Amino acid sequence: MTFFLGIDGGGTQTTCVIGDDTAILGTGIAGGSNVVRVGEQAASEALTTAIRQACAAAKVDPSQIKRVCIGAAGAARPEIQQAIRRIVSSLISGEIEIVGDTVTSLEAAFGEGPGVIVIAGTGSIAYGRNARGQTARAGGWGFAISDEGSGHWIGRTALSAALHDRDEGGNPKLFEDARKMFGASSDEELIVKANAAPDFAALVPAILAAADAGDVLSNRVLTLAGNELANLVKALVSRLFAKGERVPVAMVGGVFRNSALVRQVFYNSVRSSCPAAEVQQAIVEPVQGALARARRGASRG
Repeated sequence: MTFFLGIDGGGTQTTCVIGDDTAILGTGIAGGSNVVRVGEQAASEALTTAIRQACAAAKVDPSQIKRVCIGAAGAARPEIQQAIRRIVSSLISGEIEIVGDTVTSLEAAFGEGPGVIVIAGTGSIAYGRNARGQTARAGGWGFAISDEGSGHWIGRTALSAALHDRDEGGNPKLFEDARKMFGASSDEELIVKANAAPDFAALVPAILAAADAGDVLSNRVLTLAGNELANLVKALVSRLFAKGERVPVAMVGGVFRNSALVRQVFYNSVRSSCPAAEVQQAIVEPVQGALARARRGASRG
């Protein structure tokens, strides 16, 4: 029996699946393995844990794996590829393919066909391919200058909006949530820590809970996020697809998965600007695309 491995290395979670030619045999989940975000040591620990978990569940030794495909943010950068390859090759002797998480997400959503995927997790990016095989991306230029609609962007934007509310005499609840998350004993300490480049994505669960409870500020920020993510689709449709041409669209990542409001705003905005768009309701799992590429690469070889 031949075994294949697919890995989705995200900023907050790493998912690994092992399968044979037709079935999934085991799954492993660990912390984030985005090398840029967490560093090589933490990425190594997460990847190693996820791989070992999946292999244990499948009762397969890592040495038996013929081919692995890893989808990771920043994989186009040679130093990121090299770091990931060092980590994975210490466990697996089979063939290793490392691609961007956009590639595995597109694979999971549409196979080798046309379409546009939008990833909204810790970061955000859109990636598309038309029927002629042409590809393009939009967004995903990093937390400081881009990644609109991402978890990091939502957390930072919500805290900024809360500051404006406070300036006008308000007392937004988000300050209390942020103080707890950052371990700050006062608003002043919170401001210092918030300006020290923290993990704003960690604020998202509190923002989602506040939105569900009717908090106006949180709902406004999530609505903005849905529209920003839809703008990424609009940018790609104008570059890749002819007017009226069918455009399959899929959503990827925890922001979409956990916020019905973001999903609905995104859907409405995309359909309004691009009537030919067909937005899938199911949230795509990139790890399935990684496994599919591992299988297909082996068959072509």
